[in-house]
Amino acid sequence: MTARRTSFLTAAAAALLIAAPPSTAANADGTADAALTETIAALDTKLFDAYNACDLATFRTLFVPDVEFFHDQGGATFDRETVIANTQKNICGKVRRELIPGTLKIYPVKGYGAIEEGDHRFCSLATGECEGAAKFLMIWQQNADGWRLTRIVSYAHRALTEAEKAALAKKKS
Repeated sequence: MTARRTSFLTAAAAALLIAAPPSTAANADGTADAALTETIAALDTKLFDAYNACDLATFRTLFVPDVEFFHDQGGATFDRETVIANTQKNICGKVRRELIPGTLKIYPVKGYGAIEEGDHRFCSLATGECEGAAKFLMIWQQNADGWRLTRIVSYAHRALTEAEKAALAKKKS
């Protein structure tokens, strides 16, 4: 390809990018349009209501068979049945998940679905005390069968600070 043609193609591509209208589906801060935000927030609630109740039948329906789950402390898994088994072994009857208010962000993925990100905390069922928190990123795919999770990343796990514990205790009283 000649330098002149390469220069023209580069200029044409740049002009298309400049002329393209900005996407209105999501802002850079993760505030997607109301309908998508409502849908993904409801899916998050359904997923973690099932997780917290150990309703593994419902929980299973929200994952594609080859879901990828990356956990900074637990490693990686690459199928739904392992995710279900690990949840049953490590979560059921032991832990409750709570979404930290104000942290949920939704980003549309054109022609695919959405990215959900946020922070959540985990509370011991034995003591009722919330002890840890983490960040999460989940990728939802929408198709004719509905919405399913294809990838999950759970990371930056940490113990709650004394100030966070005190704030939660204050809310309870």
